[in-house]
Amino acid sequence: MTISSQFTIALMVITALAFLGLPMGLAMICGSILYLLLTGQDMGIVAEQFLNGMYSNYIMLAVPLFILAAEIMNSGSLSERLLKWCDAVVGRFRGGLAQVNVLQSIVFAGMSGSAVADAAGSGKMMQHMMTKDGKYTPSYAAALTAVTAVIGPVIPPSIPMVLYALVADTSIGYLFLAGVVPGLLMAGLMMVQIAVTARMRNFPVEPPTPLRKLPKMTWEALPVLFMPVVLMVGIYGGVTTPTEAAAVAAFYALVVSVIVYRSVNAREFYASLLTSAKTTATIGMLIAGALVFNYVVTVENIPRTISAILIGWNLDPVTFLIIVNVLLLILGCVLEGTTILLVIVPVLVPTAQALGIDMVHFGVVAVVNIMLGLITPPYGLLLFVMTKISGSPMRAIVADVTPFLLGLVVALGVFTFVPDVVLWLPRMFGYGG
Repeated sequence: MTISSQFTIALMVITALAFLGLPMGLAMICGSILYLLLTGQDMGIVAEQFLNGMYSNYIMLAVPLFILAAEIMNSGSLSERLLKWCDAVVGRFRGGLAQVNVLQSIVFAGMSGSAVADAAGSGKMMQHMMTKDGKYTPSYAAALTAVTAVIGPVIPPSIPMVLYALVADTSIGYLFLAGVVPGLLMAGLMMVQIAVTARMRNFPVEPPTPLRKLPKMTWEALPVLFMPVVLMVGIYGGVTTPTEAAAVAAFYALVVSVIVYRSVNAREFYASLLTSAKTTATIGMLIAGALVFNYVVTVENIPRTISAILIGWNLDPVTFLIIVNVLLLILGCVLEGTTILLVIVPVLVPTAQALGIDMVHFGVVAVVNIMLGLITPPYGLLLFVMTKISGSPMRAIVADVTPFLLGLVVALGVFTFVPDVVLWLPRMFGYGG
């Protein structure tokens, strides 16, 4: 492939359009259409790829449904009740509010499957709670909220894992199970770091909630806490498919918010639908562009070419995974996670399969990498979200994020080189990998 090849020209156009500010999905569509024109192929292929990819894959319906569930929870009082319960459980320790931030992300992860939904939803309340009366600096509160939000797409349900299942033809159910232990280990590592930092910086101790009130607060929060159980029992009990479970999640969030807590009215529900539609359209455009561009990549035989080159280097699985980690971490600094998942990961999958790497294990490693990209400067999306929410300068947030990011990179190394950490729970449920 030379610099004058049609594919290279198309790739240069995509890159130029993206740098000029055109959404990545549209940039990929424009570049792919240019490729088809240069190679003399039928323009109808674009529509064909849209239709085959977008409308024949029921897995993709899970994405807007999980987004809707998260929006309904954010518009109601579910997040607020969850925070009160978390505060009652771990708020009594030194640095308790910081520990609350981690715990609420663990529970919220079982509801939304979206890091941005976590940060933009309960993250606003955590920012206010932690910075009230100067208990924590705004930058530390924002950094911690951004870091804990990456747990969301690792612990099921997970929108990135749904997309990975789409491009790698892997079981969503086993992918969801594979994310549980890594997600909890990431959260545990954050809690240890907070405990150490709390003593070093002398973080405040919150007034403890009397233990006699804990049963009542648990009962009030039970409908919120029960949602992940409903999802997991539905999927792994064979009652629902993951897509149907997403619909159940949205319906459950609506019933709890409207009937049980009576915290969402018609106007707020409409706003949730509107926001969900906008978010879904953004992701859908990225998927559409990726589908067309992946057709171009397939026509150029790039996955097989890269696979042949890498295998020709006599790489072992461990070395390949190291290369993948470095590549995805670097790309995460400058590219949006969904783009990496839909464009870059499909190119790496054939090589991983040829080297005998388990696809569920590879999927978790890829998703964790992409999540770390959300908090990696200069273009980490969660950094921008929390800069806007907190009003803190980016450099201050990055300084407080860095220790957590280094810890998570170490955790990524464990997930990469010890596959049993990832695959233990799926094997308990019958996975043969």
